[in-house]
Amino acid sequence: MIFWRAIAAATLLAAAPALLAGEIPPDARRSGYSFMGPDTRAMQDDDTSNPGMLFVLDGGALWAKKAGGADKACADCHGDATTSMKGVAARYPAFDKALARPITLDQRINLCRANHQQAPALPYESRDLLALSAFVAHQSRGVAITAGDDPELKPFVAQGRDLFMQREGQLNLACTNCHDDNFDKRLAGSSITQGQPTGYPLYRLEWQTLGSIERRLRSCMTGVRAQAYDYGAPELVALELYLMSRARGLPMETPAVRP
Repeated sequence: MIFWRAIAAATLLAAAPALLAGEIPPDARRSGYSFMGPDTRAMQDDDTSNPGMLFVLDGGALWAKKAGGADKACADCHGDATTSMKGVAARYPAFDKALARPITLDQRINLCRANHQQAPALPYESRDLLALSAFVAHQSRGVAITAGDDPELKPFVAQGRDLFMQREGQLNLACTNCHDDNFDKRLAGSSITQGQPTGYPLYRLEWQTLGSIERRLRSCMTGVRAQAYDYGAPELVALELYLMSRARGLPMETPAVRP
């Protein structure tokens, strides 16, 4: 499937060079929700049908569970997540002063585990990390994205934008070629969206599970026949930061559902 989508993307862009439009104006930016069919929208809208909510429930249990050498739970420091975590995910990736660089919500969770719980880091894309991330992000559902506002993030947002605009891989395509220049068209039968990251971690029907934005970015890189960055790589963090800043003002939807 990835191979045929890659070939279709190359064909679409080769056939329509006059359609390249540049960056999307802020007032024209739309969530991927607006590109979905009614059945998928209904699945996301109903918490009893949204499969991502199973991860949110697991995350709630982990939030209250003591872990590590410190025998502490997330709730011991942060209390009721419905209030303490409201709006938090909407501003990630955020600048970490100790590390002097931006970190993702997943990385913040693992730093908290190491520094405050004395517990080992959870592997990227593991169910527990996705569940905790989904639980925290779910508390910001409906909150407008504000990521990238911190002045210290400015050079990292610029790095992410450069990566978004940079052609790569054997197909010589950039993220912008699909998500700025050709959204609202179709690729191998699927809608091309603007790539706004409003609902991560989200449940993707193609994956049949929840996944992070890093998984999605790596999948796109593989699709254009480029070498995907490792999970947690600074380049992926910068790309996520740029995408979140590009979606500034759109409401969080976690856990979103996508085809």
